[in-house]
Amino acid sequence: MWRLEKDPYLSSTFANLSILDRAPDFDRLRRRMERATVAIPRLRQRVQSSPANIAPPMWVDDPDFDIDYHVRRIALPAPGSMRQVLDLATLILVDPFDRTRPLWQFVVIEGLEDGRAVLLEKLHHTIADGEGSVQLSLQFFDFEREAPEPEPLVYDADEATASALLNGDLLRDLLAGSLKIPLSLVKQVRELIADPASIPAHGASTVDMVRNVVGQLSDVDPAKSPLWTTRSLRRRVEVLRAPFFEVRDAARRLDGTLNTALLTVASDAAGRYHRRLGAPIDELRASMAISTRKVNPADGSHANAFSLARMLVPTGEMKPTERFAHVLRITREAADSGAAALVGATASLAASLPTAVVTRIARLQSQTVDFATSNVKGTPIPVYVAGSEIVANYPLGPLGGVAFNLTLLSHVGSLDMGLHMDAGAIAETELLRECLRESFDEFVKVTGAPRSKGSGRRAADR
Repeated sequence: MWRLEKDPYLSSTFANLSILDRAPDFDRLRRRMERATVAIPRLRQRVQSSPANIAPPMWVDDPDFDIDYHVRRIALPAPGSMRQVLDLATLILVDPFDRTRPLWQFVVIEGLEDGRAVLLEKLHHTIADGEGSVQLSLQFFDFEREAPEPEPLVYDADEATASALLNGDLLRDLLAGSLKIPLSLVKQVRELIADPASIPAHGASTVDMVRNVVGQLSDVDPAKSPLWTTRSLRRRVEVLRAPFFEVRDAARRLDGTLNTALLTVASDAAGRYHRRLGAPIDELRASMAISTRKVNPADGSHANAFSLARMLVPTGEMKPTERFAHVLRITREAADSGAAALVGATASLAASLPTAVVTRIARLQSQTVDFATSNVKGTPIPVYVAGSEIVANYPLGPLGGVAFNLTLLSHVGSLDMGLHMDAGAIAETELLRECLRESFDEFVKVTGAPRSKGSGRRAADR
């Protein structure tokens, strides 16, 4: 993901919009985040690349770390509408990180109507995935408004200096020990990709890896949408909400999960959008993030633990229960297909290829997908940030070359969703949001999920 950003279409930056009931105590937030950078050293580290990418990039301590660069505060002009927030958040989200610094920013946006404020948390995917970022949030969340501040942690500058020197020695060792092996591996992999027929002549481990990788990379069937044919760097963000308990109960009644419901609704909405614009389509290709933490439990780290599954989803007119059953079948097949192992093999291949080749392969693969979905577990109880309650929590996933990304985060009886769109691909952005709202309403209504206790607190967002 670090190297792919040489192509701006493949940016892996993501963000979260936490809507606060009032402006937070900024000094308190700053102290909490400075403490977090001591508790989680990754927040004080930057990425150091090796010359010519002959060894993997590595994390090194940033000797010039400045908390005020990463925790900022701005204000909206009147009237402070949600639309202004979303437009400003879009600009901040797409603004590339300074690659000489740690890859995160928190921006407090004040001046929102009704006295509310927003905390925009922006991270690079190399730091953490969605679930990892939720774990990181425990460093600055409180469970009561006036919670006492935790004891400060002291940053050990001498230890950081020693770590930096160690990283420098390690980098030299990596370079010295890898000059021969990666170059020969590059040559071998290039030959195999150029002539897959020669695979049987190579060793068993190389055969397995390259067969799997070549099999995935050879799938270059273009995305299916007749409308979303353009890709651009123009972005548009919308947000919406749906009732957690009703959607969860409906999915359970149909022997599925929230993941299945999310992809079912997104598929239905995409079909509605195409029919409204006179271009009906029976299927589109979607990607879905699948957590691998249950397979490889996180050992206290907040790193990435997910794979991406691509599948053709039904978008023609059909009953929600029928569409759900179809999506449930294909998602189970995807989860059982060994996608996680394939991601690892692909990463091994990517590490041995020039950046230009890696980005070209990734761009070709992204062009096979119409839209992406992701589901992140949130909190079922109220949480606070520096004295302010989070009343809504909208995640904004990276596009990575697709037409839109719909990411869901559960929050206190609500399903809060961020709809991140390529405005060059999706001409009618508000229409897509409306189609999603209609699809959620119909899914809950038709599947007949019984109302759960407390479910009425959050109706689908209008």
